[in-house]
Amino acid sequence: MKYAVDAALCCGRARCYQVAPEVYRKAKDGTNADAGKTIDVPAELEEAAREGAESCPESAILLMDVNEPQSV
Repeated sequence: MKYAVDAALCCGRARCYQVAPEVYRKAKDGTNADAGKTIDVPAELEEAAREGAESCPESAILLMDVNEPQSV
């Protein structure tokens, strides 16, 4: 699994970090420190990544299953 954070949608509530600090990193302004990047999630942290993404009120986190074929 991978995740990406839409920097335009992330407004710094830091709920993803509060729910899953082992997956998400918080910047000094409270936004996701990895906004605008695609981050690999270790298999053992996938459930935490889902919970963190679901906690985002702006739906700024996109989870991607690397086993699914990607459309072009």
